[in-house]
Amino acid sequence: MKFTFTEKRIDATPAMKEYAEKKITKIDKYFKTESEAFVTFSTERGRYIAEVTIKNNGMFYRVKETTGDMCASIDSAVASIERQIRKNKTRLEKRIRAEAIDFAPAYDDEPEEAEFKVVRNKRFSIQPMSVQEAILQMNLLEHEFYAFRNADEGDAFAVVYKRKNGDYGLILDAKD
Repeated sequence: MKFTFTEKRIDATPAMKEYAEKKITKIDKYFKTESEAFVTFSTERGRYIAEVTIKNNGMFYRVKETTGDMCASIDSAVASIERQIRKNKTRLEKRIRAEAIDFAPAYDDEPEEAEFKVVRNKRFSIQPMSVQEAILQMNLLEHEFYAFRNADEGDAFAVVYKRKNGDYGLILDAKD
């Protein structure tokens, strides 16, 4: 597993990084291919935050845990990410088994997972505009995100979104 550490408003000691590596490396047993782990250490109002993102085979698992102790935050983040991975793997395995033998098993060790349910569909035309116009439109509609065609990038599909800290993010279509 490849690690990338980031520090925000805190100086992470080598022991802290080593502890995080040791704990997060245990998650590698769930993957067949090489994974990447992005770990962010930060502090806010006397609380320690461990943010762990694991990328494997195009899938991202992300957890943010806040406690009074950095080691506890790391432990909690690892436990949460393990749950996410197990839940996702179980869901994928059930779907593959069901497709292979054309029916779902009647009994299982894990509780039944609910299917993702789409409760509303919308259709609208996507207009070319600048990023600033898209942010303005998003704010006027009081939405958390807004899809548009980015006029500055040759009308490529894009999404602007509001981040938790109040800033904005931009997702662009990756045209190769």
